[in-house]
This record gives sequence, C-alpha cells and structure tokens, in this order.
Amino acid sequence: MSIMAAIQMVSGADLAGNLAMAAELLARAADRGVQLAVLPENFALMGRRDGDALALREVEGRGAIQDFLAEQAARHRLWLVGGTIPLAAPDETRRARAACLLFDDRGRQVARYDKVHLFDVQVVGSAERYAESATIAPGDRIVVAETPLGRLGLAVCYDLRFPEQFRAMVDQGMEILALPAAFTAATGAAHWETLLRARAIENQCYLIAAAQGGRHDNGRETFGDSLLIDPWGLVLDRLAWGPGIAVAKMDRAFLQDIRQRFPALEHRVADSALARS
Repeated sequence: MSIMAAIQMVSGADLAGNLAMAAELLARAADRGVQLAVLPENFALMGRRDGDALALREVEGRGAIQDFLAEQAARHRLWLVGGTIPLAAPDETRRARAACLLFDDRGRQVARYDKVHLFDVQVVGSAERYAESATIAPGDRIVVAETPLGRLGLAVCYDLRFPEQFRAMVDQGMEILALPAAFTAATGAAHWETLLRARAIENQCYLIAAAQGGRHDNGRETFGDSLLIDPWGLVLDRLAWGPGIAVAKMDRAFLQDIRQRFPALEHRVADSALARS
C-alpha cells in the first residue's frame, strides 16, 4: 500500500504567503505518511490580473518556486507534483508555459509537463470569460513518468475534457493520474466529479485531483472538491472547500487485479478498424 494526497489551496496574490501555506499543508501530508502529493494549479500565485504570473516566470532548473518544490520534496521524503508554475517559453516574450513539474523524494526534478489545452472559453450561463492563450503558450506532448508507486501521468485542469490525451497516457503505461486544477465554480458544479470519475473508470487508474477551492484576491471563485479516486471510480477521499488535504491509500495490486478481471483496456478497437458511414 502507498499513501497519496491532494493538496487544496486558496492561493492569492502574495507569493510568500502561498508558499508558506503550501509548506504547511505538505508538512501535514508528510505527518500522515504521504508518499505522493499533488499541489493545485497556480499554487504559487493567483494574481489579481491575467498575466501577473509572468512577473514570476522562471527558467527551468533555476528559480525560487522550483527551489521551494525541490526543498519540500527532499525535506519530507515524498514525491511531489508541483501544481503549475510559469516557466519561460522559447521565442515567447509575452507568454509563459504552465509547467507541471515532478520531483522525487530526494528533491530532483524528474519530469515536466506543459499544459496542452488552454482555457479560452465563455462559461455557459455566466458572464465569465477566459483567454489563457493570451498569457500561456501551450505544450505539445504528454508525459508519463516512472515512480515507486507506479507509472504517473501528468495533466492539468482543462485537459480533463479531452479523453484522447489520457488514452495516449494509458498506451504509455499510466497507472496513476495527477491533475492539478483551478476549475471555476460554475464548471466545477456542472462537470468536475463526473469528468474525474469517468477518466478514472475508463482508464482504470488511480486519480489525484488537487484543486483550488475558495474565493481569491481577484474575486474569482474556484470550485475546490479535491478528490482521490480508485480505478473502479470510487471516491476514496475528498475536500470540499478551503485549504487542506485529502488523503487515501493506493493499492497497485488492486489496480492490476481490476485490469485483469475487467480487461476493458484490452478490448479497445483501433479507430482504423471502425467502419465509416
């Protein structure tokens, strides 16, 4: 058995305050024996204006936020998914990459995923409009990394709505999915749990969804409800609102048993084999 945690935050516009809150929550997770922790999207800053994070843009391998993540992973001897942080994008002066970094329990960065799907939408039934592509440059590849707990896939927030991304991860052996997020209150109420459980069920994987959950300095309200879900789609633990942690055990043998007894992944039919009307 392994122990996993989703860290939920209500990040604001103060970097130091956000890092202090993340450190406190990670210490609580470590006290409970957590071996894999996931921070939420934009954990280090939820600015008052779009683009505020650009001022914190770091070069990969160097910077205060990356140093913080490495130090926390090493201090607590846990594997850490560092939510998302702004990293410099090649040939971009007005945009950054929303990078999700994985650190091992010695504080070494072992994987990086750049958010692929950007949230450029008008929220249905709301006046809310978002244009992430104005300040974020998209990534162009999926990432699955080897960890002591199993093969870990990295994705971020809006990626959740694109099931083909996770099928490609399964093809690379994904057993656990880490999903930092900052879902809006409206989209979260409508779709959050449904989409998360669907991704866990159809890919027969554990899922760690670490959310922002509260009202932020810019007035935006995020949905929260950080969830830990097993490969049968059962919710193992959750945190509805506010900063805190959700913790649950993960049994790799159970995952392998599910895939053996209910081999839906082996029953997939190649797209090329399906008839076209």
